[in-house]
Amino acid sequence: MTRYVLKRLGLSLITLVIVSFTVFMASQVLPGDVGRTILGPYASQSQVDKLNHELGTDEPLIKQYFTWAGNFIKGDWGTSALQNRAVKPLVLDRLKNSLILAGYALLLIVPISIFLGVVSALDYGGALDRIITITGLSFVALPEFVVGTFVIVIFAVQLGWFPTTSSVPSANPADIVKQLTLPAIPLMFVLFGYISRMARVGTVESLRSNYTRTAVLKGLPRRYVVWRHVLRNSLLPTITVVSVQIGYLVGGLLVVETLFNYPGIGQLMLNAAVGHDLQVLVPSVLMISLIYLIANFLADVLVAFLNPRVRLAT
Repeated sequence: MTRYVLKRLGLSLITLVIVSFTVFMASQVLPGDVGRTILGPYASQSQVDKLNHELGTDEPLIKQYFTWAGNFIKGDWGTSALQNRAVKPLVLDRLKNSLILAGYALLLIVPISIFLGVVSALDYGGALDRIITITGLSFVALPEFVVGTFVIVIFAVQLGWFPTTSSVPSANPADIVKQLTLPAIPLMFVLFGYISRMARVGTVESLRSNYTRTAVLKGLPRRYVVWRHVLRNSLLPTITVVSVQIGYLVGGLLVVETLFNYPGIGQLMLNAAVGHDLQVLVPSVLMISLIYLIANFLADVLVAFLNPRVRLAT
């Protein structure tokens, strides 16, 4: 197990380095000029060139990358050219806000999705199975901005149960529900389709396995067989899907955060990309990639712990 964990950790670190290099280089081809963005359209070209030289944006890209990477590792993420604020606390604060919203959505939808996926598998081919499967596929097909617009119109405008815009909630449970429920609903629609379907597929495969048939032939109660034999193996692929969705939730909140004016990292990246604020854009993308890698790493370790065949195969 130790060898497996170290191998996965090494691969994650290599991936993070590759991602950081790719993102930094890709950000350099964005249209716009940092100096021009800061000084405005009426500044002379000599003033723009002077500012770009001071910022180091006129140096070779490789040199810029290694300078940025060295400072990033030291904890010096620079200063936002547009907001004139230190980048590190700005990005980490927005990332925390997005994690709060993503965690709230996961906390609500993961148990429901797994439960209904298992129920669907136990009624395989039946009416309940068809209803849950079709509902999940329909939810996945609905764009987030469409669902978000509907819930705003119905629950915020017409019924007045929630505010039309969302902010970071306080520790008060009532405020958490009030601020996060509406933006979480579009995310839950998408997650339900993926997680419930994966739980259904895993459960169906486990129900058809030899060890389940043996347990049934021994005369064990159905509830005991499902709880002790089926779920342990059927939820392994579901764990991987949930881990991938964690990265999606944090990095894919752009539409939801913009629609509900929620101060998360998705909205921050959009503003940074529009304003060509690379000092903010690159660390933001890198932190989202780090969340992806951490979630996948933990999922791999958990699956290997629950299924020895995975770690023995490496």
